[in-house]
Amino acid sequence: MGAISSPTLLNSVNSRSPSSSSPSFIFTHNLTSQTHPCLRLPRPHYNSSRLRCRNSSARMSSDYSATPLSENPIVVGCGAVSVDFLATVAAYPKPDDKIRTTNFKVQGGGNAGNALTCVARLGLKPRLISKVSDDAQGRGILDELDSDGVDTSYFAVSKEGTSPFTYIVIDNQTKTRTCIHTPGHPPMMPEDLPESSFLSALNGARIVYFDGRLHETALVIAQKAVQKNIPILIDAERLREGLDDLLKFSDYVVCSAKFPQAWTEAPTIPRALVSMLLRLPKIKFVIVTLGKDGCIMLERNVSEGHPTEEVDVDGLLESSEMRKNENITTPTCISSSVKKLKAEGIGTVCGRLYVGTAENIPQSELIDTTGAGDAFIGAVLYAICANFPPEKMLPFAASVAAAKCRALGARSGLPYRADTRLASFLH
Repeated sequence: MGAISSPTLLNSVNSRSPSSSSPSFIFTHNLTSQTHPCLRLPRPHYNSSRLRCRNSSARMSSDYSATPLSENPIVVGCGAVSVDFLATVAAYPKPDDKIRTTNFKVQGGGNAGNALTCVARLGLKPRLISKVSDDAQGRGILDELDSDGVDTSYFAVSKEGTSPFTYIVIDNQTKTRTCIHTPGHPPMMPEDLPESSFLSALNGARIVYFDGRLHETALVIAQKAVQKNIPILIDAERLREGLDDLLKFSDYVVCSAKFPQAWTEAPTIPRALVSMLLRLPKIKFVIVTLGKDGCIMLERNVSEGHPTEEVDVDGLLESSEMRKNENITTPTCISSSVKKLKAEGIGTVCGRLYVGTAENIPQSELIDTTGAGDAFIGAVLYAICANFPPEKMLPFAASVAAAKCRALGARSGLPYRADTRLASFLH
């Protein structure tokens, strides 16, 4: 698929308030880069790419738990951004069918862009490292992120090429979405930004987040984050090139449902989580998200005594799930005590197992699941900065993801910090 160039896209900049929805793209005629607000400052050239970079004045902090949340901690992210073309249909078409949309929206997307937009709306200060081209889509991507409070100073902007975009078909019958993604070109490389930009982006950061994309650049940033003792969270959505090297630096991992078994080749998810903690000794916890079935979290025990009795991790998950109360529609969390967890044929790890439930969203309110996982991760990033215990973090993240599912697009339903639905967690 080629780039979509006419009509061009320009993001409308709306004033933000806790009750307002995400600003969305609007169709307009061509606008030259000389008059566009995103491109009003001159930028030096680096390997045919243009860099937008402003110096950060935030103070250094190597201990992410030392800065009070009231100071609005800085979260640095590196990964994918795009323009999403969201088409809602009554039912997904069969081959060679011709159908009409029942709803259509153009909005910013991409895992990192979505997660850091969520972080911004929750009141933190996100900085995003990524790349777009100097085209209509790229300018719209930057505009929307800027208007939501995401610092895009550390973007590389290529003079030539195409910014990434995704066609998303939402099936109103099955409540599923199908994505067709066109990557940006040229791809981002570490040489697109000077080393000083990476160091400036990390200055004062409480945590760094990677979505598994742009792995060459992500690896450079991860190495510098480790040198500064800044913890790292990785979104392990699927097997990707370079992800294994990146995971070695991670402190926290959030996985999609299929990733743990695909990566470890373990026969069950609980055994796969044990295997991940054994293979990645730096990890403090790993979470696997299961959509409407909630999530499972395995936390390494580092502070309590080590129990001597081994407990089968599969059996522990089964007994934990039996404790769910199906009459409760809001997210909950079920926790085990610290156990010596045995994964048959893999090994043992000392830790605690958590089972988080998802919000039971009425069918009439469920609009679109696009970006629900990114919203969950954005909330987890907030929870880590706020030092939430897992019993609070998992229901909070599930609530944020559920709010997103009530609107079309990855960002429209993302709640703001003042949202009354989050009051019990944030006040």
